[in-house]
Amino acid sequence: MISTLLQITCTGYTNKLIMKHIYKFFAIALISISINAEYKLGKDYRMIDNPIQVRQDGIVEVTEAFWYGCNHCYSFEPFINNWEAGLDNGVKLEKMPITWGGIHQLHAALYYTIESLKLDPSTHSAVFVTIHKEGNFLQNQKAIESFLEKFGVAPEVTSQYMSSFGVRQKVNRSIKYGKQVKVTGVPMMIVDGTYIIESKGSFGDMLKVIDHVVNLQRPNS
Repeated sequence: MISTLLQITCTGYTNKLIMKHIYKFFAIALISISINAEYKLGKDYRMIDNPIQVRQDGIVEVTEAFWYGCNHCYSFEPFINNWEAGLDNGVKLEKMPITWGGIHQLHAALYYTIESLKLDPSTHSAVFVTIHKEGNFLQNQKAIESFLEKFGVAPEVTSQYMSSFGVRQKVNRSIKYGKQVKVTGVPMMIVDGTYIIESKGSFGDMLKVIDHVVNLQRPNS
């Protein structure tokens, strides 16, 4: 009798122990599935119809399509700058100004002029502040010359760079790139010339999706 009771008790304890491990296994499995399924192709990011060829050097290229005159891009600027500051050597961020119309192409030329003059990166942030906080839209070359003069660039030098072959070539490259990728809104992120992440929720969520896609593109991932 006692032996039977002990057997029943032990069996019940063993069953509880087994069930506990089963529940634990399924909980871990569900968490794993949830993490893996958190971001999905076609929902959180999409593939470019005609991907851009990138260098096969083991470095994941992330490109931000933006416009100085875009309020969302202005708000996104500190987020993407902080994200860039935390990147390892396996990821590289490039910025590409959009070139939809005349004002966009003018601002694209401004971006590449700042880049060509090797001005401090904070100059780009100053452009955003000038447009969105000071109300100076920098809508013609004279306004741009006056703006860059504050950073020690003579107006004639700005004019020379804005119309230079190098800057015009970069603007034309952006026009071609934008058409191939089909940039319809900004800020827009392109990973390895293949995947697009658009701003749908918070900027924090957008950066998480970017991290997810970047990790997918890392060699041996």
